[in-house]
Amino acid sequence: MIIIDYGAGNVKSLGNMLEFLGCEYEITDDREKILNAKKIIFPGQGHFEQAMNKLNAKNLPEVIRKTIDNGANFLGICLGLQVLFEKSEEAPNVEGLGIFKGEVKKFHKGKIPQIGWNNIKTTQANTYLQDDYFYFVNSYYVVPEDKSIISSITNYHIDFCSSVQKNNICAVQFHPEKSSEAGIKFFKKWLM
Repeated sequence: MIIIDYGAGNVKSLGNMLEFLGCEYEITDDREKILNAKKIIFPGQGHFEQAMNKLNAKNLPEVIRKTIDNGANFLGICLGLQVLFEKSEEAPNVEGLGIFKGEVKKFHKGKIPQIGWNNIKTTQANTYLQDDYFYFVNSYYVVPEDKSIISSITNYHIDFCSSVQKNNICAVQFHPEKSSEAGIKFFKKWLM
């Protein structure tokens, strides 16, 4: 299992969760290792533009696309979900990875960022998730063009997409690695 290291990830708490579950992993930006991995975790926190700049500087966008096309089991977390889309209100002139059509929008109500526990309501039968409370830290949320990829909805003054799932891709807005029992259950299912 590979955790993509591009300088914008929450790798310490993620590593702690994986170690707790007895998983071996490597944190790397080595393109060949990423391309050959069977499982990829793409964490992220921070600003959309900075993340894309770091990915581009390491020539990783095409590697990520190829890895997904090759069928690797792929997990995006927080900003790792957002950059899978075409664009973001956070950085209107910066292209995302474009794996999914759609955009990232900013919350306009309530305390921003949303920080803390919030519940998710699953929308797909075939998912790694179940209705539960997860830990969120986000000012933005994804709006997929293809609504069939939405695997959970959360309410923070509006209903928003809190995760997507399609084929070998699962990506979540919340932080499962910081979500206690709900996060452990999620990772156990995803790691199978």
